Amino acid sequence: MTDVFNDSKLKSDRTNQPNPVDVYVGNRLRQRRMLMGLSQKQMAAELGVTFQQVQKYENGVNRISASRLWDISKILKAPVEYFFDGMDEDIRNQSPMMLHNGSLPANNYKTTAFSDPMMRPEAIKLVKAYTSIDDKKISHQLLDLMVALSAGNH
Repeated sequence: MTDVFNDSKLKSDRTNQPNPVDVYVGNRLRQRRMLMGLSQKQMAAELGVTFQQVQKYENGVNRISASRLWDISKILKAPVEYFFDGMDEDIRNQSPMMLHNGSLPANNYKTTAFSDPMMRPEAIKLVKAYTSIDDKKISHQLLDLMVALSAGNH
């Protein structure tokens, strides 16, 4: 019997793509890093790795170890759970164990991973700009305006 938790096998059993769970965690890393205003170079310096390694983490190409995720969570001031919050069931069901057991087909991770509107770069910029508004009255008025403008688009 093969070891289903063998980290040397980073790709999905059925595709040559990164595992969707790793892609999702990497996207959450990118999202939080950008919200914190850190470049990949700055993040890499904090972690003691190259910026290319940070790129690989963010793209899900390289799996993030538990100890590295712990360090990342401290640098980005986010609990470890943050990196898994909001994960779609289709993605959760594509963990290496689930894929190894053959119980679920591998999905196209790109459509699932990017269905979260908070993964869009403009959403990150918007949240960052909004949270930098010091005047609470103005921020609430802006929020009301955005809600009113989007009401016709639902």
